[in-house]
Amino acid sequence: MPDPAAPQPVAFVAGATGLVGRHLVEALARRSVAVVAHVRPDSARLSQWTQRFDALGATVDATPWQLADVTASLARQRVTHVFCCIGTTAARAKQAGHAALAEYEAVDFGLARLLAGACAATGGVERFVYLSSIGASPDARGAYLQVRWKAEQAVRKAGVAFTIARPSFIVGERDDSRPGEKVGAAIADAGLDLLGALGGVGLRARFHSHDPASLAEALARLAFDRAATGRTVEAAGLRG
Repeated sequence: MPDPAAPQPVAFVAGATGLVGRHLVEALARRSVAVVAHVRPDSARLSQWTQRFDALGATVDATPWQLADVTASLARQRVTHVFCCIGTTAARAKQAGHAALAEYEAVDFGLARLLAGACAATGGVERFVYLSSIGASPDARGAYLQVRWKAEQAVRKAGVAFTIARPSFIVGERDDSRPGEKVGAAIADAGLDLLGALGGVGLRARFHSHDPASLAEALARLAFDRAATGRTVEAAGLRG
């Protein structure tokens, strides 16, 4: 929890319209944190998101994804904590006529690096929380996890205090349908529940899916936990 004796923290949520981001805005608002919810300036639902976040007491920011613009916005609003919940999918890349790897590089890596750089440039950001993924590694089999690892490295090298979170599957009602992810998570969870009953509690804690509201609460908690500074928190540490 934020220190009640300290000035009110100001949190900037990038990816605020995503599955975790929208819950994170709510979780932070409940903690009496001033929240700035970033929405893409070209979003077709900008007015709808503005109404939704206004109702929570959050401020909507539609700053373009340019380093100078984002840096100026963070400084102007005196942002103290930044959450990067940005991500794209192969399906979105296909819709846009892009190769999946190129889309991951531009969004999952490029925007995370830009945002971390903007945080370092302002000098006033106390913590950068990056939402990565379990399995992120330079040796991962898929391009998505390789790019996530690359983004993690950019965050670590940006010169800002950070916390990296690596959840397992995140299952909830998304704007874009991902039936394969839901089915995969359901099958995995069933097997992990059985393992847990047979004593495999550690495996269950590590790989069982997350619901977005609980994950958002964990991110909000870690952002104000000094012990989480400079840490990479795996899925088991994002529960409870």
